[in-house]
Amino acid sequence: MLEKPAVTYIGENTGALAANLRTLCDQHGSVAAVCRKINVNRQQFNKYLSGVHVPSAANIRIIANYFGLSVPILFSDPEEFRTLVDGNFFHAMTTARQLPEFSRFISNMIVENNSQDNEIAGIYDRYQFSSIYKGFVLKSAFCIYRNREFLQHYYVERFPSFDTPRKTEYIFKYYGFCFPLADRLFTADFEGIQCNELTFGVYAQVKRNAKRFMFGISSGIAANVFRQPYSTKVALHYRGPGLLRREHLKALTVMDRNDPAIPREALQYLGDGLDMIQM
Repeated sequence: MLEKPAVTYIGENTGALAANLRTLCDQHGSVAAVCRKINVNRQQFNKYLSGVHVPSAANIRIIANYFGLSVPILFSDPEEFRTLVDGNFFHAMTTARQLPEFSRFISNMIVENNSQDNEIAGIYDRYQFSSIYKGFVLKSAFCIYRNREFLQHYYVERFPSFDTPRKTEYIFKYYGFCFPLADRLFTADFEGIQCNELTFGVYAQVKRNAKRFMFGISSGIAANVFRQPYSTKVALHYRGPGLLRREHLKALTVMDRNDPAIPREALQYLGDGLDMIQM
């Protein structure tokens, strides 16, 4: 007997769902282990993985809950989805959610105004003066998305080698939660490769500007032997909806502050970088 499809997602990209489920199963050891955990027949689950069947509405919710994702994210573009789960972002957030202290903190910060999601969710170019390469502007890729009742974000930094510019010297990946309050956006995120940094940010939209900028500050403790506190200005330039894709990551680099590719509004906000605070 054929399983009734998930009515809400008829017309969605079933091939994307199949590819994304395969990615998740690869990260969780085996298909058999996943089937045991979610109590779904292995033969039926194989049909999901091959794209032959779409899970029922009940089963897609079970699968989404098991992996700690929202249902729409399961149907996202496979390349975008792989970028999102690369670095084990979801596992880290699931672990954080299980901490009782974190749960108490987060219980009062659930997003209530869904209309605001449409204004801030999506992909951004992120600009700030680099703390590693003094005097240069770091361009990173920043993404805000909804995962069930929460707004979450992740962003990626890539530092090229000065001696061999085509070679990447450092990569950092951050992931965390967003809290829109009183026309401001508060963020808390964790660095996922070194796993030794927690940063905070607060941003405000420039609503009079049709190019969709958010300006603010980021602060934390430097991930080096001296552990200096720091704070720096950050400009976010909205580029469109969705999750990060490969072409966004290819554009990540450190730029000369006179580079015309840096938006004029972002550079005006950042100034000369001399007001970066490091103690």
